[in-house]
Amino acid sequence: MRELWRRSDFKEGANTMVINTNYSALTSSRQLGESQANLNRSLARLSSGSKLVNPTDDAAGFAVSTRFDAQINRTQAAVDNIGNAVSFSQTQDGYLKKVAKALDRMSELSMLALDETKSNTDRGLYDTEFQNLSKFVTATGTRDFNGVSMFGGNAISVTVNSEATSNFAYTAVNLNSTSYTDATVGSAITSTTSATTALGKVKTAINQLASDRATVGANQAALNMYQEQLGVSKDNLSAANSRIKDVNVADESTNFARFNILVQAGTAMLAQANASPQSALRLLG
Repeated sequence: MRELWRRSDFKEGANTMVINTNYSALTSSRQLGESQANLNRSLARLSSGSKLVNPTDDAAGFAVSTRFDAQINRTQAAVDNIGNAVSFSQTQDGYLKKVAKALDRMSELSMLALDETKSNTDRGLYDTEFQNLSKFVTATGTRDFNGVSMFGGNAISVTVNSEATSNFAYTAVNLNSTSYTDATVGSAITSTTSATTALGKVKTAINQLASDRATVGANQAALNMYQEQLGVSKDNLSAANSRIKDVNVADESTNFARFNILVQAGTAMLAQANASPQSALRLLG
């Protein structure tokens, strides 16, 4: 009977009592380390709000997200550029409104100077205001926006996408064209003859101004459309990027609770596994 007990105690695969190597403790320690690593990773995701705390979390996703981040920032920069161009256009139109008011008054003065009941002295008084308004229109043609001429007749190019592969040619306005200079330089209303000539030139300038203001309005309309288009593009890029890198708090909270329980259970089981060899002391006693 004793022989049978010894053979069964030492057969292959049977549990043995050892001190130097505690396989149960080693296994529990490894599993506890894995659970602790998962818990730390879950905690990092929850605290950062991102699934991609390290590139090892999702190497391919990390690369795609990095490109998305850069494209989103470029898109916002393009939106800012268009916003500046819109401000440029609005400033232009603000000046042109005042020019329109000046030209309207100049045409009115020209008509008043055609009154045969007035003397040339009276017309001279009208001409004084006429010349001052002419100088105002001429001076407006030299105005700029952040160092960029608004009325010099030079078109500007506005980048309207994130890759700088498409530009909008902003149509220029030229207050120094002959349509304006003929009405403002050398014109006078000191006589009925000169007033008739001046009136024709001012009317031409008013027609040109109407066309220029329509051009400015068309520029603004196009820029607003490009700005809205970029806004939609940015929203979609952000949504795609979010699916790659933003953490789902509900799911990750569940994972965190699970790993937290595993760590606590693993710690308890490791303590039990480490205590198991102490039973060998009973045999030594």
